[in-house]
Amino acid sequence: MLLQRIGNKGIRLGTLFDRAAARNPASPVILDHDLDIAPELGRTVTLTAVADLVDDFASRLWAAQVRPGTRVVVYKTNGFDISLLACAVARIGAVPVLLSPKLDGATVAELLRRVDQPYLVTDQDKLENELPSEVFDLSEHVLLTSGSYQGATELASLAGVRRVDPLTMPPDHPTLITHTSGTTGTPKLAVHTGRTFQARYRPQGTVVALGVKRSEPVAMHISFVHSRMFTIMPISVLQGHPLIVLRDDDPGSVGDLFTQVSPGFIEAHPNTFLHWEVLADDPRRPLANVKYFSSTFDAIHPRTVRRMLSASGRRFPLFAQLYGQSEVGPIAGRAYSRKRGTAADGRCVGSPFPGMTGVRVVSRDGKRPTKSSPGYIEVRSDGRIVTYLGEHERWEKQVNDGWWRMGDLGYRTKWGCLHLLDREVDEIPGIDSTLEIEDTLFTRMPELVEVIIIPDRNGKPVPVVCTRGDKPLALAAWTSAVTGLPAMADPVQWRLEDLPQTATTKIKRLELARLLGAGDRGQ
Repeated sequence: MLLQRIGNKGIRLGTLFDRAAARNPASPVILDHDLDIAPELGRTVTLTAVADLVDDFASRLWAAQVRPGTRVVVYKTNGFDISLLACAVARIGAVPVLLSPKLDGATVAELLRRVDQPYLVTDQDKLENELPSEVFDLSEHVLLTSGSYQGATELASLAGVRRVDPLTMPPDHPTLITHTSGTTGTPKLAVHTGRTFQARYRPQGTVVALGVKRSEPVAMHISFVHSRMFTIMPISVLQGHPLIVLRDDDPGSVGDLFTQVSPGFIEAHPNTFLHWEVLADDPRRPLANVKYFSSTFDAIHPRTVRRMLSASGRRFPLFAQLYGQSEVGPIAGRAYSRKRGTAADGRCVGSPFPGMTGVRVVSRDGKRPTKSSPGYIEVRSDGRIVTYLGEHERWEKQVNDGWWRMGDLGYRTKWGCLHLLDREVDEIPGIDSTLEIEDTLFTRMPELVEVIIIPDRNGKPVPVVCTRGDKPLALAAWTSAVTGLPAMADPVQWRLEDLPQTATTKIKRLELARLLGAGDRGQ
């Protein structure tokens, strides 16, 4: 789209921290964990130190014979150094392939086959406890970020090698490969270029630049392998914001950190904000300084929006919900205020960004899509990936004359607002929107921390619920809560940690339905 193309020279991940440090050398990056590749740096580092660390590990990778165009899979214990290693790989013209630490070893092995003899950056723990031995045959070379293992090279052994100059690749060269959520099977590998990532940067980068002062710290709790990390991270450091990077979403530890360093802007996954609802009642008021809350891609529930806004002490806090997908980036958005949030329709995900993204809804029955007869949501954006690695035919199936099929069902109102009702694969006959029912149940039952409506083997809707503290579900309260809703089976209670989840803590609905069908009844 036009405004995404003007001056788009590519994101240049390899020199991201060099450019940020040149503008704001002492600006801090505050961590809630030690970096496996450099634990000696501690938990508060400057952009200058981060830039040097990326340069250092890029040089070590070069010494290990990684060269321009080489694919380098990063699959290691969770931490911010995953994202920093991606920048290091890109700095020497190679292509980082980021795999979630939550993926099991068999899935990683399958993806290594698809990548075709890449370098593998991992650690002793993953090799001993997750990965099958065949990864050595599937990889050109195995490099370790920590620990030791026979047949693998420790990156620590390459400390002190001669530094190499950064390589600037053409903007249409692959700059990063991430994977999809895998909610419908083995994840697909999404290929991003420098130009597509820069196009994604534009919508939210513009909003943050206009609405958030440089002195306001930006906090983020995002999967370190997610494409979203590589837009919010550049936005934060290039605009000069102190950056708070969270690995742990435990409300207690998060409250401790936010009490010490109060963020003015928070970017997190929807389920993270759901988990943080208890912070609204924390007497230390760790969210009091937040002016903007931002959540992207997955559905956010109105109850959670209200709780976050109520926790802010700012005069006019806003909660920005961005609708998008790993393959295309942010597409549409809307903002909730305290006033608008009290009666918000959680299915309304907003409008596209003028001059940057486009949305249309394609009819399934020849009639105008409506709530009772939604259509296929298709979008346009220059932020769209260029292919699925090794599966270009699957990519082609989702492209229709330049429009990308999102796999979602919805409709647009007469005012142009896009309403998201369900994923295509999650649609249940006779139910307008499972997401809308879930929104209603969250609102009516504050004790719920998760509710997922899935079909049983006969197609009947089954509510799977999780309660705060795993307390037994109050059946009388449940009976009252489902009044006026479509008929459903009796609820099935699970522990939240037992639900199958993606890297972004999204529930794998198809996998959950399979488990229920196999007789697993949770608690």
